[in-house]
Amino acid sequence: MTHERDDAPLPPIPGLIAVVGCDGTGKSTLTHDLLRILGKHVPTERRYLGLISGESGAKIKELPLIGPRLEKRLAAKAAHAQDMKNKPPGVWGALIMYALSVWREGQLRKVCRLAESGTLVITDRFPQAEVSGFRYDGPGLGMERSEHWLVRKLAAREQRLYKRMARYRPILVIKLDIDVATAYARKPDHSRSELSDKIAVMARLQYNGAPLFDLDTRAPYPDVLARALRAVAAVVPALPSNLPAEAS
Repeated sequence: MTHERDDAPLPPIPGLIAVVGCDGTGKSTLTHDLLRILGKHVPTERRYLGLISGESGAKIKELPLIGPRLEKRLAAKAAHAQDMKNKPPGVWGALIMYALSVWREGQLRKVCRLAESGTLVITDRFPQAEVSGFRYDGPGLGMERSEHWLVRKLAAREQRLYKRMARYRPILVIKLDIDVATAYARKPDHSRSELSDKIAVMARLQYNGAPLFDLDTRAPYPDVLARALRAVAAVVPALPSNLPAEAS
């Protein structure tokens, strides 16, 4: 008898669409517009599968008096934790990062169950096991970063966890492409080096062999939305092929 490996990829999940890309590609805008338009034809929900949300940061900024300063401090800490070139976290930091990854796996399982129940699910970001780093939606600890026995043990467990997550593949991964200059013009609060690094990594991610659709987001947004809608309609039989691309 042959046994299936516990990291062997599963068949792509019908009804699960992931939108991924560097900051500045317009993931949030596109996923909200996809939700609005596709929801008129089939039951549709949007889910955020990252760990550190720009949407959450915007809400923190709105807090009276302390909001902007608190958001800036948290964003700086998040950026430091996500940069794999920095010193590895200590034991308590590693435990927190591992807990975040466990939480992410729970969120992914909920999303997959929702998609398998008949709801079309559009995700903003998607976990992968090819490259370490939370900013790439991969393992946050990294086996190569620490010599502490407990941190290394947690890193190994986290790597296995992400390999399990990578088994769950969308029926379509829409990869949003961009160049550094355009991304920086749209996100001047990010460093050019950070954006360049993320663009390079995102370009080579394969999402465990999931069907990929590359989409150049330097084009006018109505064209980007129209192409995304056609790509989704091509893999979701319940959708009409001529969806109107009306941006909000």
